[in-house]
Amino acid sequence: MSDPATRAGAPGTVHVVGAGVAGLACAVRLAGQGRGVAVHEATDHGGGRCRSLFEPALGRTIDNGNHLLLSGNDGARAYLRETGALDSLRCAPRAAFPFVDLASGARWTVRPNRGRIPWWIFSPARRVPGTRAGDYLAGLKLAFARETATVADCFDTEAPAYERFWRPLAIAVLNIAPEEGAARLLWPVMRLTFGRGEAASRPCVAREGLSASFVEPALARLRALGTEIRLGRRLKALETQGPRVRALVFAEERIELGPADRAVLAVPPEAAAQLVPGLKVPGDARAIVNAHFLLPRVPAAIPGGSPLLGVIGGAAEWMFVRGDVASVTVSAANALAARAAEEIAAKIWPEVVRALNLGPHVAAELPPHRIIKEKRATFAQTPDSLPLRAKTRTRFANLWLAGDWTDTGLPATIEGAIRSGFAAARAAAESPAQLAP
Repeated sequence: MSDPATRAGAPGTVHVVGAGVAGLACAVRLAGQGRGVAVHEATDHGGGRCRSLFEPALGRTIDNGNHLLLSGNDGARAYLRETGALDSLRCAPRAAFPFVDLASGARWTVRPNRGRIPWWIFSPARRVPGTRAGDYLAGLKLAFARETATVADCFDTEAPAYERFWRPLAIAVLNIAPEEGAARLLWPVMRLTFGRGEAASRPCVAREGLSASFVEPALARLRALGTEIRLGRRLKALETQGPRVRALVFAEERIELGPADRAVLAVPPEAAAQLVPGLKVPGDARAIVNAHFLLPRVPAAIPGGSPLLGVIGGAAEWMFVRGDVASVTVSAANALAARAAEEIAAKIWPEVVRALNLGPHVAAELPPHRIIKEKRATFAQTPDSLPLRAKTRTRFANLWLAGDWTDTGLPATIEGAIRSGFAAARAAAESPAQLAP
């Protein structure tokens, strides 16, 4: 393979450490601009949390976690376009969000309208039963929330709209209870999606799986551009000298950075704090639990052909169906993640049966399943954590940071991770061709 530093006359090599979505986005953007790039990843696979795996118990390929995108996620769509994988995303033809209340059996669908003016909130047929238009206009308070405000501070927590709309939305987006979650992080999501109308609010999922959409096409694109991709290489230390990183120290070798070389750390916050002297990062984390079940009969469909179903009144929060596999996501799940996998499966499976109308006889026996616990899925997105989100630029002239935990202005989501990678790529590309030693 050719030396990345000699490609297209590129001024040195950008070493991207971490092949999660943030690192891949950074590398794809830089390599696409003709710059020399080398990618280093500690594990034996790319994608980080955003990946697929074959589960023998189900005999199916499942996603490590369920990740929902909306059509207004411009960063994710740009990334998929650059890797040639935009068609791998399946978006609903219309914005529609079906819900079921397991306690009452009630079902409804939230259906935003076309155009930017949200007249749908004035239509009882389009909003949550028992709610009023003012319950949704209250979301504007998020735009003016003070830095210390939580999501719950912005709403009437006794109103039906809070329990049936704002609370599940906030937990899904922020992976934290709205009584703790930072209001300032929920508003950008509302502005970029629901605030732009129905066309920006359509739910989208990976057609065949996260790896097939977000990982494999990116790796293929990078290899086609001559990018060196090294897996199973954990960065042990950064050697620094004055305002520069002098070398990257791996277990296998030491890579010295020349005056034209750069580095981007796209690693979890705790790893970044260990590598970068003096770097402060968010320390607390929140878990996500994902449960995957092989359905005993096919087809099982979510109302209206939607890719997801919101669940109220149970442990489950969002359900996804792909083929004969039902997948459940539980966010803000620190307590649930502490329980045994079989106990979690036994608790969630009856909820799947009821939500998907599989019939009472199906609930008697657990089907093949897999429980995946991500105990540090995201940093705890509280108001106190916001000042600890690191900037893209570091105090070292040739080192930048990427990751959904950095100061993107967005929550820790795929969209935030990709935008952080693009920001790091832009900063590295705009830095002087020769950095002073």
